[in-house]
Amino acid sequence: MEKIPVGVLGATGMVGQRYIYLLANHPRFEVTYTAASSRSAGKTYEEAVEGRWHIGSDIPDGVRRLIVQDANDVSAAKGKCRFVFSALEMDKDSIKKLEEAYAADDIPVVSNASANRWTDNVPMLIPEINPDHTDVIAAQKKHHGWNKGFIAVKPNCSLQSYMTPVFALQKAGFPVKRMIVSTMQAVSGAGYPGVPSFDMIDNIVPYIGGEEEKTEKECLKILGQVKDGKIENASGPLVAAHCNRVPVIDGHTACVSLEFDLPDDKKPSLEQIEKIWTSFRALPQELKLPSAPVQPIYVRHEANRPQPARDRDTDKGMAVTVGRLRECPVFDIRFVALSHNTKRGAALGGILNAELLDAQGFFD
Repeated sequence: MEKIPVGVLGATGMVGQRYIYLLANHPRFEVTYTAASSRSAGKTYEEAVEGRWHIGSDIPDGVRRLIVQDANDVSAAKGKCRFVFSALEMDKDSIKKLEEAYAADDIPVVSNASANRWTDNVPMLIPEINPDHTDVIAAQKKHHGWNKGFIAVKPNCSLQSYMTPVFALQKAGFPVKRMIVSTMQAVSGAGYPGVPSFDMIDNIVPYIGGEEEKTEKECLKILGQVKDGKIENASGPLVAAHCNRVPVIDGHTACVSLEFDLPDDKKPSLEQIEKIWTSFRALPQELKLPSAPVQPIYVRHEANRPQPARDRDTDKGMAVTVGRLRECPVFDIRFVALSHNTKRGAALGGILNAELLDAQGFFD
């Protein structure tokens, strides 16, 4: 099968570099176009990232000599790729405007950026949870008068450590009423160079700008439904979040306490919950998408797991690992969940979104 030519916007940044690395030898996609700021434009990719290639592997040969284009020159991408991954690092208004410019020029955008997450006709995808949200793309195109172009985004990285286990419970008939979520987020989530080492070593920073608001609100869009050409947010669960930066390189951990919206005699047992999690499969597994985990949720029984260093790479770094499932004296249950923030939560999650869109025929 012929590969689809793809581009990467923001290709020289940390997330862009991960796209370049992860797309090497992909069975469906081939990087044929790279774009970044005007400072990098005109250089080969190898020259543009000289001294700041932060991936623990060599630059893929197929990209090394590609000439980096100016991401603001939308016309430069025409004829060179069928869609682009957006890993742009700009202010939100500029990203939103530029992503819309690519879509208007018949180039679909699969975005890692947050600029369009709250646009009500843009799907914010976790493919195991809301693959049907791509239904809103037709209304998005009609609204803008776009032909082939559209925008799809992924959610905040920390949500992906616990949203799939929560969704699996709701899908099994156990609606969640309220949750308290405390996240311990890796320094890689802050980009490079990120938090200064003097502030991070031997320390915890109990604040990440905008993170608690994203945690409390984005889940409602993910769990919502497409209605009248827009995504209508779910009414619950109600979420209270505490977000902390911790001295871990990769892997976001979440401590979750949740309450079911059910009478006591209808609530699931711990044994039922574990069975729901370990048996959960969804559309990416049915379609056998290349980047999808074989099993979306893994349950650990050790008292001290999950741990980022031991569990973040489970199933290609695309699975959620859950442990310490137990009763909660305030709500109903509590557990610890972990996911890989720079794989599932960033570039590889974006690639999985593109694989879903490809399987659904959006790049035909």
